[in-house]
Amino acid sequence: MSTAVAGEVDDDLWSAIGDPTRRRLLDLLLIEGDATATTLSQQLPVTRQAVAKHLGVLDRVGLVRATPAGREKRYRVDDAQLARAVAQLASVGATWDARLQRIKRIAEAIQRTRQD
Repeated sequence: MSTAVAGEVDDDLWSAIGDPTRRRLLDLLLIEGDATATTLSQQLPVTRQAVAKHLGVLDRVGLVRATPAGREKRYRVDDAQLARAVAQLASVGATWDARLQRIKRIAEAIQRTRQD
């Protein structure tokens, strides 16, 4: 699992979330609670092997946890790591909102100067 100091963006985490198939897997797991690669692959246009690889990436960054279930593994979203990802996204969003507000103020000041 990747480690990042609180408040910093975890690139491994966001790289994992950046893939649309992995985001869809997270959605499915949040809806279903837990599932195997086989049951998840039945709901996606990819093979079971591809789903297993995507789940492995999500497991490495801590977004899902695998529990042995017979010959397969059952995957479940790690709520704490998902909350950490949401907090990072909110932080990044707030930073960009502040930057965009500053750009807006600069543009408005330039516009006022041109009008004078």
